[in-house]
Formats: sequence, C-alpha cells, structure tokens
Amino acid sequence: MMRRWIALWLCGALAASGCAGDDGDGGPSDSAVEATTTMALEQTTTSAAVDSTSVSTTVPPRGEAVAVPAVDGPVDGGDRGGLPANPAPRELLEDHDYVEEEFFISGEATAYEPVGELGEDGMWEVEPAATTPYTTRILVRRPAEPADANGVVGVEWLNVSGGQDADPDFGFLYPEILARGTTWVGVSAQFGGVDGPGLGIEIPGVTAIPLKTADPARYEPIDHPGDDYSYDIYSQAAQAIRRPDGVDPLGGVPAEHVIAIGESQSAGRLTAYINAVHPLADIYDGFLVHSRFGASPISADSASPEVVNFRSDLNDPILWFQTETDVARAFPARQPDTDRLVTWEVAGAAHADQSQLDYGNASIRVIEPDFPLPDFEELCGGTLNQGPQPLVLQRAWSDLVRWVIDGTPPAPAAELEIRDGSITRDELGIAVGGIRTPDVDVPIAVHSGTPRPDASVICSLFGSTTPLAAEELALRYPTHEDYVEQVRVAADAALGAGFLLPEGVEALVAEAEAASIPA
Repeated sequence: MMRRWIALWLCGALAASGCAGDDGDGGPSDSAVEATTTMALEQTTTSAAVDSTSVSTTVPPRGEAVAVPAVDGPVDGGDRGGLPANPAPRELLEDHDYVEEEFFISGEATAYEPVGELGEDGMWEVEPAATTPYTTRILVRRPAEPADANGVVGVEWLNVSGGQDADPDFGFLYPEILARGTTWVGVSAQFGGVDGPGLGIEIPGVTAIPLKTADPARYEPIDHPGDDYSYDIYSQAAQAIRRPDGVDPLGGVPAEHVIAIGESQSAGRLTAYINAVHPLADIYDGFLVHSRFGASPISADSASPEVVNFRSDLNDPILWFQTETDVARAFPARQPDTDRLVTWEVAGAAHADQSQLDYGNASIRVIEPDFPLPDFEELCGGTLNQGPQPLVLQRAWSDLVRWVIDGTPPAPAAELEIRDGSITRDELGIAVGGIRTPDVDVPIAVHSGTPRPDASVICSLFGSTTPLAAEELALRYPTHEDYVEQVRVAADAALGAGFLLPEGVEALVAEAEAASIPA
C-alpha cells in the first residue's frame, strides 16, 4: 500500500521533468508599506480577510455558460475502509470540526483547440473542439456546520506529476484554511491521477498507483477521457460547487467566492486555463498560481511557448507565488504587477520543502500507520529546505481572499535579484532581494532553493538548509535574548510589509524562544 500512496506527497514536487513540458526590481513604495503596515497591525487572529462575518452575500452569478455536471455521492466503500485517495490527517479535521467527503461528477466535457498562434503574451484564443462523456471525482473538506463556513471555496487542481493525485497546496495552507472556515475542494482533472502511467521520475522504492488501480472497487465509475478535456472538467467542477445538480457536494455550505489553486505542474495547467479558457468560462473569482515553471499545452496537438506571460485583460485577480527554485527557471516570464496581477518571490524558499514532506507523511499514515517512510535526507544528501514558504504562502492566500472579496490587493514585493542568469547571494549564500522573513534576515541556517551538486531530479526540488557554524552564531547573537529580539523585529517588519500573518509572527517568535541560540 505504501508503494501506492507515497507519491501523494511527492507529486506536488515532481515538476522538473514531469511538469515542465506538460505543462523592475525594487520594493514597495513608502505609502504602500505604510498602508499595508496599518492593515496588518489591525488584523487579529481572526483575519478580516477570511472571517466568516466578512464575506459578502451579493456576489453576482458567474459561469452560467459552463455545463452543469451531475453529482453523485458521498462515495463510500472500496478497499481501504471507506477512505478516499489523499485523505487529510484525521486529527486536523477533528480539531477544526471539518468533514471530508468524496463525490463523482459526470457529464459532457469539451476539448479546446487554438485559434491562431499561442503567443508569449498569453492573449490566447481557443474554440471548442470535440465533446465526450466523462466521470471524475472531487474531494471536499468543509466545516461540519454550514454556519461555520466563511463562504470561500478554494478549488485545487490536484497535481499528477507523480502519476496519481496529490494535494500539495492544502498541505501548505491547511492552518489558514481550517482556522477560517474555508472550504477546500480537490479536483481529479487529469488522466494521470485517474489512470496514469506512473512516476516518470526514478525514486528508489516508490511505485505510483493512480486511483483506478489503487482502489478499483471505489473508483470503478470514473471514466476520464484525457487531458484535452481537463480544462472544461475543471470549469465543471466549479459549476458543481456553484450550481449543484441534485446532490450538493458542499452539504449546504455557501459558495460565494470560488478561487482556483494550483501548485507546480498544476500551476502550469492553471496558467493555460487563465490565458485560454477563463475568458470563456468566467467561473472562478481569482487564482493562486503557485510555483510555476511554464504553461501547459491546450491540447495534445498544440504546444506552449517556452516563455509565457499571464494575459493582461482579465478582470479577476492572480497572485503568482514563486520560490527561489521557480524563479531560477521562470524569471524570463516575469511581468510587471498590475491591478489584477501581483507576483511574490520568496527568499529562502524551495519548490518543495520539509513542511510539504511532513504533511504528506501524515496523510500516508492515515492509510498505513506503521509503514516505514523513506529517509529523504539520506536520499538527497543533507537537510531538506526548512525555509519560510508555508507562512508566507498562508499570508498570500489570506490576502488573495481579501482581494477577491473587497478589491484590496496584496502588498507589492521586491523581486529576487538575478545576475548573469542566477540568483544573487550574499556572503553566507542567502538570496538577495525578494520577500524577507526572519529565516533569511536573522539566519541560523542558510535556506536555499538551489539544488545540491549532482542532485537527482526529485532532490533538486527540495533545495537545502545548511546550519551556520557555532562560531558564526556566537558572533551574530551574543546572547539568546539578542537572537529572540532580532527575530521579533524581523517578524514584525514582515508583518508590517504584508508578508506574514499575526499567527506567523507568533510562531516564529515562539520558535526562536525555544531555540538554543547561541549554542
């Protein structure tokens, strides 16, 4: 069973080969900093961006042209005691009074074909091509009591780089999602997650098994026609949430703001969706595009340019979130921020990291409590990246939700500095520029998104964390109180600049207080 499910947490990271083909510097102005500082200091642990009392109930209908799929479920049975693929750790759901349910959606899906050339500017035009029947699944995590929901639904395009479905963004975002009463929906939009060919990237001891192979009894009704139809399937998943036909997959939870989410390979699919399909479907209210290298093709018979921008004429917000690993590959596709696009590049973050692995391991333990997990530090030759990605991404999500609801954009961010095609680094090896946090400005280790020399494909995505020598720590922090105070100042600065939530500041300060620094 472990060989079936270990890629649940890997495939969010398998972008270097499995996803790339399938798929002005400066900080904010003084006025912007002042505005975001005031906003951040006014926030409490019940952020106004996502508090259940803050959501408008007067959102006009969207996506009425999208076909309404039939919804069946909740799905039960199968070979794993009723558990779905990608089960969330039970304690997370129980602690926040959430339920997890799975549904089948089915209907007629449409494939698209390009009209003319697909240019680098992202102003892509497509038209409907073939249609065919389909059945796939959606996985829902929602408050048990509809009254506890905040009306926001995040719809994650499940990542299939590993040959089966994975939910990497829920793994990064669950503290913010669950704390605010947000509903999460994962969509099996692609063939690879349903009946795919396997990993495609060699990892010792790992065999990826997609849905229909892993649990034939549970997933026998699924019939996926192929990735040409994935874009319309993703639109219809949102339609099943907004206008359910028969069974309501949200169990009465309101769906007032529906936001698309995709990481790595799925970010490439979202980029193509934004540029080509969203102008036709108009069913998502905003987009979190996380760790994108390129853009996926629209169809098997088409290809995307190597460098692709987001189209510039959309009315819905896009937050493009990039780690060091992503920027090193995708910086030629940078484009200026607009009133509909904000890009965040995070110093010290890697495409995949230890927190992602920890969440994935907890998910695996739901299925196989006693199975020995592989030692990735041994596999990759050192400590995996333990940088600031989760806390900054949680602020990004919170701010994107606020942007969708009331039009207030996230804070602008400085770009990571690129020189001669590579990220510029200081004397310690820490990236210059980008979003700053205590992890990089009050360092006790060097967090990097750059692969170790001779790293395998999978290990190249996990970056590294290298502790500073004791002598260096003693010079920087003569006393423990000095260290804690510097962390507190840097964390407050990141909060004021708009890149951490108050909860993130509390977590970083508590971690500093508990650390034996200096040794």
